[in-house]
This record gives sequence, C-alpha cells and structure tokens, in this order.
Amino acid sequence: MRWKSEWVAKLLLSGRRRRTRGAFVADRMETDYNPMELSSNTGFEEDSEYKDIEGTDVKDMRLEAEAVVNDVLFAVSNMFVSKNLPCAEDVAYINVETRERNRYCLELTEAGLRVVGYAFDQADDGLQTAYHETVYSLLDSLSPAYREAFGNALLQRLEALKRDGQS
Repeated sequence: MRWKSEWVAKLLLSGRRRRTRGAFVADRMETDYNPMELSSNTGFEEDSEYKDIEGTDVKDMRLEAEAVVNDVLFAVSNMFVSKNLPCAEDVAYINVETRERNRYCLELTEAGLRVVGYAFDQADDGLQTAYHETVYSLLDSLSPAYREAFGNALLQRLEALKRDGQS
C-alpha cells in the first residue's frame, strides 16, 4: 500500500487535487487523487493545445509525462519531456538531471517508468532496468538528494498545515 502514503504526501505537498484524463494514470501513475472522484470531466480546457490532435485519447503519454515533470520538478535540478525522442499514445521519454548532477532518460509507458539511458535523449534498447509504478519511487531509488528535498517539502507543508490549524 505504498501508493497510499505517496498519495497522502503528494496531496499535502500540492495542496490540491488534480483530475487526470486517463484511466491508466488514475490506476497506476498518479497518486494525487481519489479514484472514486474520476468523472467524464477531462480536466482540460476547451482551448487546450491538444484539442485538435487526432488520436488524442486517455493514454496520451506526452500529456502524462508533462504531468509527471510538473509534480517533481521542485526536487530535481532539471526535468523535461524529450523533444528529440518520439512520443506516442503508449510511450513518452523524460530527461531528468538529479541534484547530484546525474542525467537519465526515462521511458514512461503503461508498465510504469524506467531508466533507458544515462544521458539526455538516450534510449538504449539493450538496457534492462526495472519499472517503477511512480516517478516518486523511481527518483527515490536514484537520488538521495531527491529523497531529502521531497521530505523537506513534506515537512514544510505539514508545519504550514499545523500553523493554519492553530490560528
């Protein structure tokens, strides 16, 4: 039940709940929502830059990759969706540089996230690494500085909630 503790941590850190488009994301990747709250509302505005793209559906991994980046950017040195590697409905690539200055290329699929390269925009087909269900789990395994930043942010948020509750 690790995802439940990640959900609580994410909820406390973000101070918000975000609805996501994909059932897959709701079941596997994102942990900052209540699965019972999913509705037909996509959470995207009508003027979204993706509204006219044919084939955009619940598994558009580029959108999910951007959400992943936005969730943890505060705790890494640099992170962005690759513009050089192909994104599709079922796969996207994310470049991340940890606070220790290690660079990784991550693959996001329905199976989860995994390291596919040790440089930006490098996807090595021969590299066999384990899948992680969440970006938090993956970064926790790669970066002690991420773990510390995440823990500090969580502590600050808990202290702020405590102060707000006392006033």
